[in-house]
Formats: sequence, structure tokens, C-alpha cells
Amino acid sequence: MQTSAVGIFRIKIILAVSMVAVAILAGLHWFFEAQAPTKQVRIGRLSPQTAEADAPLLDAFRTGLRELGWIEGKHYTIEARFADGKFALLPMLASELAGSGVDVILAGSVFGVSAARKATQSIPIVMVATGDPVASGLIDSLSRPGANVTGLTALGEDLMAKRLELLKEFAPSATRVAVLTSRAPAAWGKSMPGSREASERLKLQLQRVEAQGPADLDQVFDEMARERAEALLVTDAPLRTHRKQVVELAAVNRLPAIYDEREFIDAGGLMFYGANLPELYRRAATQVDRITKGEKPATMAIELPTTFDLVINVKTANALGLTFPRTILLRATGRIE
Repeated sequence: MQTSAVGIFRIKIILAVSMVAVAILAGLHWFFEAQAPTKQVRIGRLSPQTAEADAPLLDAFRTGLRELGWIEGKHYTIEARFADGKFALLPMLASELAGSGVDVILAGSVFGVSAARKATQSIPIVMVATGDPVASGLIDSLSRPGANVTGLTALGEDLMAKRLELLKEFAPSATRVAVLTSRAPAAWGKSMPGSREASERLKLQLQRVEAQGPADLDQVFDEMARERAEALLVTDAPLRTHRKQVVELAAVNRLPAIYDEREFIDAGGLMFYGANLPELYRRAATQVDRITKGEKPATMAIELPTTFDLVINVKTANALGLTFPRTILLRATGRIE
């Protein structure tokens, strides 16, 4: 009996030592994997926004690199190009970055990634905050992107369906929702199957209206009024440049609206639901780190968002004479009073 007890005790000791050894080996693996590069990496940043608007995203990216042991100025530098909301400038800016000899390009939005792809087929591109990159033609598939592109998607199609659900929750009597976009009909159709399924389930009719610039906005809001739209979903990054005008027209027409960009809420918009962009940019640092260690973008699976924000503007709701349902108030991750 005593011998048996001693044997069990010895087994426990061996198991404990083995677990410690595994933990140490795992820690060493993490340590060596997290080491910064031996040579300075030049990172090109291609942004459709202004430098000021892009600053929080770049800061989050720097945080991610710092967590991996990278020190700016020692292990990497960032060479940035900002389109200041002028999307037509992105191809020229992408060509500048490609010609400057950067080691990797961090590109935001479908338009930025598309411009970077056309500018280079050899420099790795890490995309962040695109909608559906497969439907947009940026990659072959989420599991194997192909070519020189990898990164993180903002999961556009599923989010569009969720935005429709939130609109219906806010305005349960609404039956017709205008969808404001700048996309051509063919491109819009590829990105909207999830929304169509959601609209059928929620008994909503979707009315697509297209605006390429500020000169079109008055006309498309008149069109919404003629078609008796009762709510508005705004999608498409280029419209961010005209967010103040879009928000004002939505208020004048008393349309409850949900947006795909947080900046619309800061300009007075009603609701935003989408991926947490700073978190996506923090995670993009890992993609850059893996590329510098020899992984190929073509075989690096696209990462999906794990954190989402629901930001509401109570002040705007009050101005419209409307009230947020308690269910939305409880789920909101941010609010403007």
C-alpha cells in the first residue's frame, strides 16, 4: 500500500515537471517568435483619409508592433501617404510608395488596397477594414488570398444585415429603407446578398440610391422622399468625405439612419455599427510581423473582426423627436449625449 502511494507520488512529480517544461518551452517559443526584425523594416501606409483622421489607427498599429517587441526608429519606420478624402489620388500615392522601396504596404479601404495592388505585384500588402474582399476582387478566397495581399476584413456583408436589423429595431414600423451608395450597380449587387436576405426576413424593401459626389446628394434625397423611404442605410467609404452634408440631409428629411463609418456619428449621424477599427489595426501588426519572418501573403488567411462597436447619438435622436429603444441603449458601446 505504501509502495503504491510512493509510486503515485512519483507520477505526480513527473507530471508536474513535464507541465513546467512544456510551459517553459511555450514561453521560449513565444519569446523567439515575438522578437523584432534584425534589420529596419520600411512600412508604407496608404490611407484614403487625412493624417489627422488616420492618426488613431496608426497609433493602434504602432501599439500592436510595440507588443511584439518592435521599436519605432530602431526596428521600423513608417512612410505614409494620405489621400485626404480624394480617392482619385490613391493610385498616384500607391505608385509613390511602391517606387520608394518600402518592404510592406499597410492599406486601408477597398480603394486603397485596389490602388496598391495595381501599383505593385511584389511588395506584400496588408489590407485593413475592407468590406468583402472576395466580392470586391481583391483576393481569391479568405483562406488563401493569393498574389501579394493578406490582412483583415471588416466583414461587410454580414454587417450590412446587422445594420438593417438595428434600423428595424429603432423604427419597427418602417417598411422601406433607402441604401445610399457610390458603387456601380454590378459591384453593389455582389456585396448585398446578405442584406437582401435580411430585408426579406425583416419585411423591408431596399431602395438603392447612388451618389458619386456632393452635387448628387440633394437629388438622391429628393428621390428617397418621392419613393417614401422611412429609414436610411449609408454604405461606401467615399461618402465619408461628404458626411456633414449626408447627415444634415438625413435630419432635414427626418430619416433614421445607420452608417458604416464612425465619423458620421461624430458629424451628427444617428447610429454606427461596425468592426472596431483600432483593434483591426492593432492586429494588423501581427500580419506585418509574420511577413517579415518569411511568410507569404498569398497563403496567409484573412482575419475576421472579433470586436464590434455600436455607437449611438442620443442628441440626434432627441432632435428628431425619437427615442432609442432600451435594447439598443443597453448594447451600445459608445454614445453621444
